[in-house]
Amino acid sequence: MDQGNIIFSVSELTNYIKNLLDEDPILQEIWIRGEISNFTHHASGHMYFTLKDENSRIKAVMFTRNNRLLRFIPKNGTKVICRGYVSIFERDGQYQIYVQEMQPDGIGQLYLAYEQLKQKLENEGLFDPRKKKPLPPYPKTIGIITSPTGAAIRDIITTIQRRYPIVNLLLIPVLVQGEEAAQSIAQAIETFNRYGKVDLLIVGRGGGSIEELWAFNEEIVARSIDQSQIPIISAVGHETDFTIADFVADVRAATPTAAAELAVPHIDELKVHVAYLTKRLERQLLKELEQAKNSFYHLLRSTVFRRPKQQWNEYSQRLDRIEEKLKYALLKNISIKKENFTTIHHRLLQERPNQKIKYAKETVTRLKKQLIREMKVYKKRYEEQLAMKLAKLDALSPLKVLQRGYAVLYNENRSSLIRSVKHVNLGDIIHLDLWDGSLDCQVWGLEEKKDES
Repeated sequence: MDQGNIIFSVSELTNYIKNLLDEDPILQEIWIRGEISNFTHHASGHMYFTLKDENSRIKAVMFTRNNRLLRFIPKNGTKVICRGYVSIFERDGQYQIYVQEMQPDGIGQLYLAYEQLKQKLENEGLFDPRKKKPLPPYPKTIGIITSPTGAAIRDIITTIQRRYPIVNLLLIPVLVQGEEAAQSIAQAIETFNRYGKVDLLIVGRGGGSIEELWAFNEEIVARSIDQSQIPIISAVGHETDFTIADFVADVRAATPTAAAELAVPHIDELKVHVAYLTKRLERQLLKELEQAKNSFYHLLRSTVFRRPKQQWNEYSQRLDRIEEKLKYALLKNISIKKENFTTIHHRLLQERPNQKIKYAKETVTRLKKQLIREMKVYKKRYEEQLAMKLAKLDALSPLKVLQRGYAVLYNENRSSLIRSVKHVNLGDIIHLDLWDGSLDCQVWGLEEKKDES
């Protein structure tokens, strides 16, 4: 056996293949069309079945958390379109599709279009809860956009008139199904916004199939709802029906009747609440009135009201005493300030600042003259010392030596002094520096001094 081969256990091989499938992005979000067979709805709530076509089949499972939202009952022979992901059930080593959504194949294309538009608008932020406008608590005028002949308009009008008959209702009749329905609904929303005197809009229709409700899944309707400055309640179909309009609207109502209930308060409840607030207000006013009466009677019994002149006289006397204290304090303060001024004035005269200034000026003048004299002495002394040093420096100067007939010899390149005949050869060019110039010479003769010792 080749020692380089890796031996897998069955579990390891199955897990390896499972990881390959789980990492494939196509298999993690896949749509598949097929016919249901071997269908079992387990007691746990999970659904187990096979999807097949003319040539192949694949095992499938749809867990309870997903199948409880189904709008139809699957059964053997039903052709469906499923969305889910493909993986391996490790115990059996068998690949299968884990179904997350399922629709009858007859409406599959519409459902796919619905999911694609829903994802697109959600990515653009049209479903963002932060964009939702609050509904007015007490609307004066409500605009209704629906068919004038359907059950929806009757339910809305009946419910609103029963709950809140003081509100005004305006209807723009529109088509709610068919090719022109979406454009009709969008134009009605824009018309109400241009009119500008409506507090709330209800847009909807009664229940129906996905084809009949499709106008409310059109992009033009979704964008009109999003751009509306008026809050919108979406009321399309029955409680289980969800359209794109429901996600974009400020509030989604399960039915047209529910939309009417959300749009207005119940006038009987308001009357009860107003009556309650009225009683509270009356009790509070009576309480405050009683407190005001007590305060008033207390003031009437006070000395101020019973003997006002006496109070006036007492306060007049207190004012006179305060005035006297104030005058005394002012005079005393002025007297103290005068004494302080006199003391400071005498001290200033004793100090004689003018005489001190005159003496200081004379001292400065005397010191200035003395400084000038000493600077002259020092200058003369340093000039003499400098002259002596210059004379010594001049005496030691090489130029003085040269003036006495000496010369300085350099080699041809002037790179070094010639201090011995040993440093010169016959025919060498040498340079002589005299005190008043220089000479270029050639050696014609050379005689070395003999050592007499």
